[in-house]
Amino acid sequence: MKRGLSVLVLVLVSFALFGGGAKEAPKAPEAKPAPKQIVMRLAETHRADYPTTRGDMEFARLVNERTNGRIKIDVYHSSQLGEEKAVIEQVQFGAIDFTRVSISPLSAFAKQFDALQMPYLYRDADHMWKVLNGPIGEEFLQSLEKANFVGLCWYDSGARNFYNSKREIKSPADLKGLKIRVQQSELMMNMVAALGAIPTPMPFGEVYSALQTGVIDGAENNWPSYISTSHYEVAKYYTIDEHTRVPEITIGSKIVLDKLSKEDQAIIKKAAKDSMPYQIAEWKKEEKIAEEKARKAGCIITVLPSNAEFQAAMKPLYDKLSPDLQEVVRRIREVK
Repeated sequence: MKRGLSVLVLVLVSFALFGGGAKEAPKAPEAKPAPKQIVMRLAETHRADYPTTRGDMEFARLVNERTNGRIKIDVYHSSQLGEEKAVIEQVQFGAIDFTRVSISPLSAFAKQFDALQMPYLYRDADHMWKVLNGPIGEEFLQSLEKANFVGLCWYDSGARNFYNSKREIKSPADLKGLKIRVQQSELMMNMVAALGAIPTPMPFGEVYSALQTGVIDGAENNWPSYISTSHYEVAKYYTIDEHTRVPEITIGSKIVLDKLSKEDQAIIKKAAKDSMPYQIAEWKKEEKIAEEKARKAGCIITVLPSNAEFQAAMKPLYDKLSPDLQEVVRRIREVK
């Protein structure tokens, strides 16, 4: 009797432990593989600590932060990926993902951008930013899709002024005959020619040696560029005429960005716009430092009492604009 009871107890214990049919232990859920990191390249002309490069870095930081490192943007400064015009072409065809450029060389790919850089167009910096941050600026960013670009944001580059190695410039007559380097833009060439000088387009990186050897007599650019390139060493005459306020722009490759999800595209666009206040503040600081350095170096700074004579010389350029661009100019001038 006791033996039968013992056998029964063993059977019941086995049943409790193994469930009769011996079920398999539940499997732990498989961990999802980490999303593959997307690494993108941004081409920048200027040095690592230049205000536009700092803006690029802030843009890249925001994208990295907002995607938890899933999208990483590497900034290649100092023209490591090429000069502006060549880089723009590569962005257009998807070989480079982003670039920060002046709108002057970009106008060769999107003619409407000539309207934004007409000489003496803006009353001052505040006027320009009201235009760029408003409906007109947004229309221009969106218009780039026709040329296979995605317009992302605007950066500051101050006002451009003439400088040369020969003499003070107080009137258009003082520019007559001087060989002035300009960006590779038809509009900038026509502007310099209208003032009586000889426009000489060349890559930005070649300007110092050209000034030093006399291939050109002068150039035109903003305060930070004048100092950062050491052009002040070989062209000490700087005239504050503020002939143009040419904004910088960050563009992406439409071919590349179209491959991303709508969510990632939105993150990138928002990050670019959110980097603007930082870049603008950095620009103002750099501009002040550069002007102080030029004055301490003994550069001869000429402040025009009026640029009316220079403005009058620009009328033929405005008259040559297409009716569409003349309408854009009218809208810009009406912005209060």
